[in-house]
Amino acid sequence: MKRDNILNMTTGSPIRLLIQFSIPLLIGNLFQQAYSLTDSIIVGQYLGAHALAAVGATHSVTFLFFSICNGISSGAGIVTSQFFGADSQEKTKRSIANSAYIMLLAALVMGTAAFLAAPGILRFLGTPAQILPHSLSYIRMTCIGVPLVAVYNYSAAMLRALGDSRTPLYFLICSAFLNIGLDLLLVTVFHMGVFGAALATVIAQMTSGIGCLLFAMKTNPYFRLSREDLQVDFKVVYQIIRIGLPLALQWSLIAVSTSALQRFVNSFGPDAMAAFTSTNRIEQLVHMPYGSISNALATYAGQNYGARNIPRVKQGLKQGMILATVLSGAMLLVFQLLNRPIIGMFVSEPAVIELGARGLRVTSCFYLLLGAIYVSRGLLNGVGDAMFAFINGIVEVICRIGIPMVLVALIPGIGCIAIWWTTCLTWTGGAIFCMLRYYVWNRKTQLQTA
Repeated sequence: MKRDNILNMTTGSPIRLLIQFSIPLLIGNLFQQAYSLTDSIIVGQYLGAHALAAVGATHSVTFLFFSICNGISSGAGIVTSQFFGADSQEKTKRSIANSAYIMLLAALVMGTAAFLAAPGILRFLGTPAQILPHSLSYIRMTCIGVPLVAVYNYSAAMLRALGDSRTPLYFLICSAFLNIGLDLLLVTVFHMGVFGAALATVIAQMTSGIGCLLFAMKTNPYFRLSREDLQVDFKVVYQIIRIGLPLALQWSLIAVSTSALQRFVNSFGPDAMAAFTSTNRIEQLVHMPYGSISNALATYAGQNYGARNIPRVKQGLKQGMILATVLSGAMLLVFQLLNRPIIGMFVSEPAVIELGARGLRVTSCFYLLLGAIYVSRGLLNGVGDAMFAFINGIVEVICRIGIPMVLVALIPGIGCIAIWWTTCLTWTGGAIFCMLRYYVWNRKTQLQTA
């Protein structure tokens, strides 16, 4: 049932609702990734492979600090969707207000911590000395933008909890084009290097965040908050933290694991770093359709769980896996056939292109397992399975730290291709764990309703 920009997902065809909700999410996620893709393409083509490696070396660090805000916003969105599904307007508005307080505090703390800790973390990761100043310049500018990203994440999470996945999309599209224009201006005209690329992204994020929030306050009735709605509600705060903190810890642990993998990548030198940065940017796009399905399932499961319709929640998993299977087959075909031209979009050095293409051929064979992770994770997050999120993060840390050591020890001469095999085997371990966790939750709900 849809009213204006509010979509009630407790009735109607699950697969139709998931597709309807996922498509704007996917388009928005693709435009959001245009920030980092634009930076990478322009930096790689105009400033060279070493500059691209400098940007790539910051990814795991920024992901670590952004993940806290992302986890809290996801938790806040789940709580809000459950209140909305339970048809409690008062609690829905309280959740929207209290989520803002938590998000603002988390963003200020994380942005400051990231800015101060960046030099030490980059050195710990073994960032080569010749690219360290550029990496530090890029990451510190990015850290300043953490609160601006949080404004957008907050607005988008609240709107999506109410079933509105379109409004955040419109503002992302505008800011993505702004980012491209500013990238070209600051990097190629004003020659500001990687700092200019980061500055362009921050300005674009500020535009999307503030614009989306102001529009929501003007047009969405749930954002019209009274003085009573704006009061701190410690019960709501507790629920947001109870769900959001494990999600934040999950993403933080995943960020720690990617940082450990980045350290392994750095040990192979700038060419391997540039190849990994290229494939990593591409795989960020690969994650987008799965992430869109996952976010749609989290809202779908949250609303139906709030309405206490457990059979309909379970039906969503089956429909989500159908969508993930179709996507996996299509992307496998694309990356097996067009790996070299795709890598060539980022760099021009033949050795880097060949290494990146080889990595893509390996990882694309494991996309269905990645899809299974996202589908099961989205549903379990939606029903508030907070402990799962934390344990899932631990699994990824163990895999990304342990697998490279095992591969190098067992397969002498495997070289830097172990980087991409580590990713594949991590997805395999994560998919097995996620499906086992869903099985346990399913059995538990069957016993409760028996």
